Amino acid sequence: MIEVANRLKYVEEYYFSKKLKEVAELKTNGKPIINLGIGSPDLPPNALVILAMVNSLNDDNAHQYQSYTGLPKLRLALSQFYNKHFKVDVNPETEILPLMGSKEGIMHISMAFLNKGDEVLIPNPGYPTYEALTKLVEAKIVKYNLTESNKWFPNLEELEQQDLSKVKLMWLNYPNMPTGAQATEEQLEQLVVFALKHNILLVNDNPYSFILNNNKLSLLSVKNANKCCLELNSLSKTFNLSGWRVGFVLGNEQFIKAILKVKSNMDSGMFYSIQKGAIAALSAPIDWLNVLNEIYKKRRNLVWQIADKLNCTYNKTTAGLFVWAKLPKGELSEDFSDNLLYNNDLFVTPGTVFGTNGEGYIRFSLCVNQTDLKETLNRLS
Repeated sequence: MIEVANRLKYVEEYYFSKKLKEVAELKTNGKPIINLGIGSPDLPPNALVILAMVNSLNDDNAHQYQSYTGLPKLRLALSQFYNKHFKVDVNPETEILPLMGSKEGIMHISMAFLNKGDEVLIPNPGYPTYEALTKLVEAKIVKYNLTESNKWFPNLEELEQQDLSKVKLMWLNYPNMPTGAQATEEQLEQLVVFALKHNILLVNDNPYSFILNNNKLSLLSVKNANKCCLELNSLSKTFNLSGWRVGFVLGNEQFIKAILKVKSNMDSGMFYSIQKGAIAALSAPIDWLNVLNEIYKKRRNLVWQIADKLNCTYNKTTAGLFVWAKLPKGELSEDFSDNLLYNNDLFVTPGTVFGTNGEGYIRFSLCVNQTDLKETLNRLS
């Protein structure tokens, strides 16, 4: 038997990879499972996006290897998009790197900047991939607390009491997943000051700004952010293109060059026609997003009713694709989730998937049609 690498001893299979196998098996056995746990947009993208992709299939060189840095028109469209919606100016030639999804970018950034033993500040609760990929590059995880009492924002005074001399990188995610919390401009400014003081690379993962959110902010809009910050973004949630795998990272030229050294050795460029579709998405009228958000509003109202049925509490001012709900006192997240799965044929995500501070919470996805949400309400009546 050939042994696997030691790094795999410290990394588990992704929670949803395992749990969805169980859900699929229950469905195969005839269980009418309604999946309220996964943030994979179920609605189609703008028809103009699909048309642009199809029309490009016969273009010259469409099926050849593409540039590691993406089509110039894609980088330009990304730059114009950030200028229009975030008032952030980035050079499309040197400060933007398209990615095959922002998840890929988390790995590339980790490989580009972290050495074995470097410390990484990771939110608790937070996206599990931050922790898993930190382990894979053999860096050291240092969790920082996000709590409801502090509105799911890091307690910088608490962090200042710690030894930060070995911290190289800090992951942020605003609007936040799983909680939906939003950071203010003042809070982002505080984070940049903190990062500059301690020579920490600050990375904001920002894929939820356009979903049920009236306060669109980019970390890169903050003064001096270009000295210590990167921002990841994605077309997955905003434009219903999760399966297309289109993301990007923005930051100063030296940071982007470092990431490109990793990326250019791991892929051979994004498929041409996907890039053409992405350009169409970024250039489309904003009206399409407004229609999308009206659908999500109706779904969210139903999810709030579901949470009420379960005697959960929640914040109605949050943003993003999820509803983060606090369980009745004494209930444990995984037990509560499993009880709904086995007794009501409903899958919701237990908060502990995202860290110990997720205990006592569950997460509902809005990527569920109204028919299934109404059926969920019926099952709980």
